[in-house]
Amino acid sequence: MNASQKRLFEEARKRNPDLKMPSETKPPANWSEADLQLVKQGVGDKSSRPATPAAAMGDATGEAPSGEQPGSVVTYFEAKGFGFLRPDDGGRDIFFHVSRLSEGLATDLRPGTRVLYELGMDRTGKMAASSLRIPPPAAPAAAE
Repeated sequence: MNASQKRLFEEARKRNPDLKMPSETKPPANWSEADLQLVKQGVGDKSSRPATPAAAMGDATGEAPSGEQPGSVVTYFEAKGFGFLRPDDGGRDIFFHVSRLSEGLATDLRPGTRVLYELGMDRTGKMAASSLRIPPPAAPAAAE
């Protein structure tokens, strides 16, 4: 434990004197099949997600399905795979993760990029974009 972790632990111990110092022991090497299944269901496992992408729920005209809201990317940290978008109707910026991008390319997520998103919650229970897509650009009018 580093110094800041020890300080936090000591503060927590003041509130709860029965709190024990976490041990530095390693997990057992002989895990059961049930343990391995639980590990497999971790953050990276997407097998429980529906097979059809969220964008398929919209109609073929490219209009937003109900529940989708327009916004634009404020920041995107490509190395980390997350960013924030600003709703068109105002309000607080909304967190999004690149894994929730259902239509479009991650390389297109630059500040100012127009997006359509649905609100949901992240794994900690905070508000986040649950489905994110970059709509195709509007067809230019014929200038002839």
